[in-house]
Amino acid sequence: MEIRQYSPLDRLVMNVDQALRTLVGKPLVTERPNPARDCVEETDLSAAEKDRSVRLMRVNHSGEVAAQALYQGQALTARLDGVRERMERAADEENDHLEWCEQRVRELGGRLSLLNPVWYLGSFAIGAGAGLVGDRWSLGFVVETEKQVVDHLDKHLEQISEKDVKSRAILEQMKQDEARHGAAARLAGGADLPPPVRKLMRLTSNIMTGTAALV
Repeated sequence: MEIRQYSPLDRLVMNVDQALRTLVGKPLVTERPNPARDCVEETDLSAAEKDRSVRLMRVNHSGEVAAQALYQGQALTARLDGVRERMERAADEENDHLEWCEQRVRELGGRLSLLNPVWYLGSFAIGAGAGLVGDRWSLGFVVETEKQVVDHLDKHLEQISEKDVKSRAILEQMKQDEARHGAAARLAGGADLPPPVRKLMRLTSNIMTGTAALV
């Protein structure tokens, strides 16, 4: 069976569709169930605990919006088909995270960040730029991004209430997935980024997470 080859215009249209699904529609998820599905019934969280969970899960949702855009941008400009396929599979799994986080925010009575379109556009531009520099550097960008995301999830697991077992189950699965994405990018030939770039990435991430917690 002949495998269809997509033109640059095809891929651009597909990316626009993916952006709309990420921001205002239904993301295309994988076959995996929500990790919170088998948790016990909703625990009785205090007002302060619920507010903290809402803020943290909103930040994680915004992070997944940015991750989705990052991978889509990198897939658009990747030179090698194998690299593009890895980016696209990772983007599919980030869609799982996106939906899980949104479901949890809604369950807790919260709202999503009003700045998600900003996070998406900025991350897409960064991802596309990384892809244009070269696949080794693009993969290296994934390695560093996922390392920082794992650190970020560890901090959230420390802050979120032990009673909020549903949010914790989601974050634990996300942490496993992100570590796997980073390891796969490393094995695929990801280069070590210069220290100034890593510091700039962390600063940008901190600005985004701090803002998304409030807006």
